[in-house]
Amino acid sequence: MKHLLHGKLHFPSSLAFVREGRMAGCLFIAESGLPFDGAPKGGVVSCITPGGAREIVLRNLREPVNGLLWHQDSLIISEGGRPGRISRLFPDSGKLQVLQDNLPGHGNYQTNMAVAGPDGKLYFSQGALTNSGMIGHDSLQMAWLREIEHAADIPGMEIVLRDVVRQARDNQGRVWESGAFSRLGERHAPGARLAAQLPCTSSVMRMNLDGSELELVAWGLRNAYGLLFLPDGRLLATDQGADVRGVRPVYGCPDFLYEVKAGAWYGFPDFYGGKPISAYAAPDGTQQEFLLANHAELPPPQTPLTAFEINACAVKMAQIPAGLPYAGDLLVAQFGDERPWTAPGAGQAGRNLVRVSLHDWQVHSLPDLGLQRPLDLAFGPDGLLYVVDFGEFEFRPDFSFAARAGSGAVWRIDPAFLEHSA
Repeated sequence: MKHLLHGKLHFPSSLAFVREGRMAGCLFIAESGLPFDGAPKGGVVSCITPGGAREIVLRNLREPVNGLLWHQDSLIISEGGRPGRISRLFPDSGKLQVLQDNLPGHGNYQTNMAVAGPDGKLYFSQGALTNSGMIGHDSLQMAWLREIEHAADIPGMEIVLRDVVRQARDNQGRVWESGAFSRLGERHAPGARLAAQLPCTSSVMRMNLDGSELELVAWGLRNAYGLLFLPDGRLLATDQGADVRGVRPVYGCPDFLYEVKAGAWYGFPDFYGGKPISAYAAPDGTQQEFLLANHAELPPPQTPLTAFEINACAVKMAQIPAGLPYAGDLLVAQFGDERPWTAPGAGQAGRNLVRVSLHDWQVHSLPDLGLQRPLDLAFGPDGLLYVVDFGEFEFRPDFSFAARAGSGAVWRIDPAFLEHSA
């Protein structure tokens, strides 16, 4: 059922098939470039030929590389980085064209994958730089950040701030008082009105294929890591819910699947899954208060199509092709929990693939494929399913982490397992 296509990869994140033209049948694979366990720093993109040979085509990309897209005889590469960047590689000439640079990238989340829209534009998502709108000590615990003095969230719509201040302690024992949409130790005045900006965080944006005319599509998606256009033109996004961490913890918040609608607001930092943050109270009943004072001026927060298991970490997705069981439904990769960093308690969530029905948006389980940290997936020209497995990566109780360089892989899987979907 499952066969190893390529192993010993350093924390891979993305794949993209070439389906036509001179390079048809080639598979591009990105290694994120995160230097865990002594892995080389800097992202790497390799090309796997139909015969199985591997050739490295790019090195030293800004880590983490979060997405690959083959489009119009070129490869679109999303780099999280400090700052984020989206580039276009023309393999025939070796030319690398920067489409967008200086994207927000020094924070909790980064610039994510890009997809090609039916309007000829490139759509990409940009994660929030905080857990829930305020910089906190949790940034010190993030394996890829380890820094509390990072950039603040950037609004994509005009907002008015309430007077909410929190204290955070850095790794030198200093205590900082900070406000929403502010850097560590800074705060805006109560009632401050912040203008919309581009680029912004917690958003989906789009641009022309040459990088021109950057514009906002939708704001308030906390971390829309996975994007997918359906054949009818609807854009779907997996959005990772807020965690139980930092100075504004959010309890029991799942990940969501949304339809991304132009001009819509998805609630960050005050609503998650269409519910106010107060609905995600701590076990002792403590509720977080709103950061924004002008909800009435914003579009109503969108409600999701469905929700995933809490802490499952829904990431990228693919549509099941015709001729297979449940054709047209979605397969969604779930990277899995990052306890105890994201939530207290033991137990595991995610680390698997699930099926989402397009008829009623219900989430269905699939047989265990023995994956460690699935992150990306695609059906190849041969009709088989290809899955990127990030590899071994765990947080310990003291918030150190255990990761093993070279433990990542790309698997080739017979889709017959879909017959056994629950």
